[in-house]
Amino acid sequence: MFQALGSSNRCLRLMHSNKSTCYFALLALAYLLYLSFGALIFSSVELPYEDSLRQELRELKDQFLQDNSCLTPDSLEHFLDQVLEANNYGVSVLNNSTGKWNWDFTSSLFFAATVLTTTGYGHTVPLSDGGKAFCIIYSLLGIPFTLLVLTSIVQRLMVHVSRRPVQYIHTRWGYAEQTVALVHAVILGLIVTSCFFFIPAAIFCALEKDWNFLESIYFCFISLSTIGLGDYVPGEVRHQRFRELYKLGITVYLMIGLTAVLVVLETFCELQKLKEFKRIFYLKKDKLEDEQNILDHDQLSFPSVTDSVPITREQQKLNEAFSPGPVASYQFTEEPVNR
Repeated sequence: MFQALGSSNRCLRLMHSNKSTCYFALLALAYLLYLSFGALIFSSVELPYEDSLRQELRELKDQFLQDNSCLTPDSLEHFLDQVLEANNYGVSVLNNSTGKWNWDFTSSLFFAATVLTTTGYGHTVPLSDGGKAFCIIYSLLGIPFTLLVLTSIVQRLMVHVSRRPVQYIHTRWGYAEQTVALVHAVILGLIVTSCFFFIPAAIFCALEKDWNFLESIYFCFISLSTIGLGDYVPGEVRHQRFRELYKLGITVYLMIGLTAVLVVLETFCELQKLKEFKRIFYLKKDKLEDEQNILDHDQLSFPSVTDSVPITREQQKLNEAFSPGPVASYQFTEEPVNR
């Protein structure tokens, strides 16, 4: 019995000394469960629809062969294979795509923006070997360049959009800084959601005749989250009015919207509670032996820990109020610490 208690105590001490590792193991397990949960839901929802669509296409193909007895199944298979391969490269044989070019300047600019932001819809891909080779080199240099530009923009916007407003409200009205930061992050998230998701979705719903509002919201989210599935791409309908200007506007929307989303994410990441929550999954940095020795020496050199801690302005005023008289030669000149 005592051996069991001793072993359990050792296990508890071991878990306590490796809390971050235990938390990380729980985090990894939770992620695997979440991944499996998503796969289960997608499979249960989409698999029946896929099976129904396959059955419908199979019946349509059989009916087409019956109506056109001069065609053999092999020739039809070869034709469909060529059509599907061309469609994967963004080239369609349908009449409603006549006159629509995938590699004019505005379409190429849209493609370059989706590549550099790692959105990558996949509806248009390079056809030639030279284009594929250039895409590799262009992306290899352009993606880090884009990350540097976006990081610089977000860093500057954070000062004016998040940090200064929170600090102003905190110092002007005296509210708790963490509370102000949380409320500000929520309000900023609602503003960005309205301006870059709901309003553009309404515009896409009006301009894209085949899209409903849910599909438009879906496109905005898939694009600004850089998932880029490519099942919905604007400006691909027949006889799109002002197609070049439309593509240019979508490119600008993607760049500005991605920046706004990054600002919101960075604002939430700076919340103190979220920082503390993330920190429990990280490995703690071990102090160097020299630093530990210096720390031990400093602690032994002072009579108490509080003597080495700078006092605040309020504490200094309280000490002056209860002091018997002014001290002529010795004054505490260390700057107070902002807390």
